[in-house]
Amino acid sequence: MSSNEELQRATGEKEVHKLDFRLGAFGAAVPLVFFVVWAISISVLKLSSEIGLVLGAVIGLTLGLFFCKSKWADYAQGLFDGLAQPVGVIAMVAWFYAGMFAQVLQVGGLVEGLVWVGSVTGVEGGLFVALTFLLAAVFSTAVGTGYGTTVAFCTLMFPAGVAVGADPIMLFAAILAGAVFGDNLAPVSDTTIVSATTQDADVPGVVRSRFKYSIVAAVPAMILFAIFGGASEALQTEQAALDAMIESTSPGGLVMLIPFAVVLILALSGQHLITSLTWGIITAIPTIVFLNLGEFTEIISFNPDSDAIVEGALVDGITGYVNMAILILLIVAAAHLLRLGGTMAAITNGLVKWIKNSIRRAELAIWGIVALLNSAITINTAAEIAAAPFVKELGEKYKIHRYRRANMLDAVTSALGYIFPWGAPVLLGWSTINMMRDEYAWLPVVQPTEVFPFVFQGWFLVIVMLVAALTSWGLRYEGKNGEEVKDAPKE
Repeated sequence: MSSNEELQRATGEKEVHKLDFRLGAFGAAVPLVFFVVWAISISVLKLSSEIGLVLGAVIGLTLGLFFCKSKWADYAQGLFDGLAQPVGVIAMVAWFYAGMFAQVLQVGGLVEGLVWVGSVTGVEGGLFVALTFLLAAVFSTAVGTGYGTTVAFCTLMFPAGVAVGADPIMLFAAILAGAVFGDNLAPVSDTTIVSATTQDADVPGVVRSRFKYSIVAAVPAMILFAIFGGASEALQTEQAALDAMIESTSPGGLVMLIPFAVVLILALSGQHLITSLTWGIITAIPTIVFLNLGEFTEIISFNPDSDAIVEGALVDGITGYVNMAILILLIVAAAHLLRLGGTMAAITNGLVKWIKNSIRRAELAIWGIVALLNSAITINTAAEIAAAPFVKELGEKYKIHRYRRANMLDAVTSALGYIFPWGAPVLLGWSTINMMRDEYAWLPVVQPTEVFPFVFQGWFLVIVMLVAALTSWGLRYEGKNGEEVKDAPKE
């Protein structure tokens, strides 16, 4: 018996499998629709704050209660079932470990070391943005989490890039774009694993088959970041502060690339993200202390006179994401209510009627349902789990190979998850940049509504998969023994 089942037996509560709403499927979508409208509105008005987003999610979930025709107790239980979904908890823990690791590297001076490299090599402006995209793509492919990559690179590369003349909006977009690449391609990525397992496919085969799509999107993305990544004079409003930082930098902090490499190597060798980041932290702390790159008290200290009592980089790495952790749980819960209320089933049934017997329409429908659910749910793994049964059912009906189905599911999911202003990774990066202003007061804050048009890897990947669906590029059918065949098997 699982721990959830034991808890439900102890409390006398049972998991809710269906809820009825006023206005039907739309009523079930009210909590999530309200949150999306709220998030866009406060972002456009430049009133965004983490706690403000949490409030929007809470209000949305409360409104849903009044649209529910089932017992309110069942609505509440359905909400709590959603809060307990593993996808939200996994993301939270990943953020905390990635946040601690990035903050420790910052104490060791890695940001200043990267600024020094940029100043002496001429890798500045657009070139630095393109390099950031490349490094974020490699890092996210290694560690398997775009969220962790977003945290680490917004902490380390964003201030360094702004200091050497990168456009803040393009730099933030490059970080998100690199996270898209790894989230889509990494063998250990949660989206890769979910897309493969839900389609009964093996992960190595899926990764090999999707490489061509990732690269076709990545090459033009990197070129555009290099061309348009340089900052204009208007963005250099704190030039004196930036010049002072550059003059005070030294290469000493580059030693922190060693623990960074440790994480990369462990992740590439198949170690779990938490294992990799733990060893990165364990490697970084003694390196900082023994090489006198910083004080141990900067990493962790006890101060009875402060409200927090415990202070330092490790604490900052966790506390900086507490509000975001609450937010992701609430969003996952709202997505769960969509399933309970039949919203997803209604969308699926409507598309099936449109498809009829056309393989092109079938693939367009797969593309559309995955895009639609990711636009609404905003947590890519949760959206992928919601879309997976539809993709499998439709794909099997038309004998589309399981690799192709997994690629359609994962590419669109990974892409759109990092684009929309209300998406969790975008809000996570924005939150991290806000937090970094405590260390670098001159750092500009990029609003989520400013960055979304420039997440080139995401947009190109969505377009590539749409073209693939329209033209049947890369389409393979399922043979009698599960093999890939070019021609549709005969009945």
